[in-house]
Amino acid sequence: MTSKERIRKKVTELAAEASETAGVELFDVELLGQPGKMVIRVTIDSDRGVGIKDCELVSRQLEALLDVEDPIPGSYTLEVTSPGLDRPLRGIKDFKRFIGRLARVVTKQKVDNQTFHVGRIKAVEDEEVVILEVKGRELRIPGEIITRARLEIEI
Repeated sequence: MTSKERIRKKVTELAAEASETAGVELFDVELLGQPGKMVIRVTIDSDRGVGIKDCELVSRQLEALLDVEDPIPGSYTLEVTSPGLDRPLRGIKDFKRFIGRLARVVTKQKVDNQTFHVGRIKAVEDEEVVILEVKGRELRIPGEIITRARLEIEI
């Protein structure tokens, strides 16, 4: 395990603890740069949405934990953020959560003669098939062939 992997593992553990304390869930941890000049980007999420106060609370909690544990050599910058309006969808659970929303889905195999689809999430069937409504038609996409997906911003 490389130094960066060890740091990421420890930061993820601490970020999960800070997120739980703040009443939100940990969505992602990214380490950018190299030890000594690292940016730690922590993304948090919640069913009720994430606000600035949630980010501040997790940031304060995590800073305290990082100060005590000191897993990062040198200086670092900590960023705590939400997944955003165009958040990635990571698995069937996210598709279920956002039924009714517009999504962009990329597949590794063609479905209806293409690998890129934009449509409204209509349902999730048998814990494995996402049903998108695309131009008035239902499109059934097996979860195992989805390579990337994210919500589309609707104005």
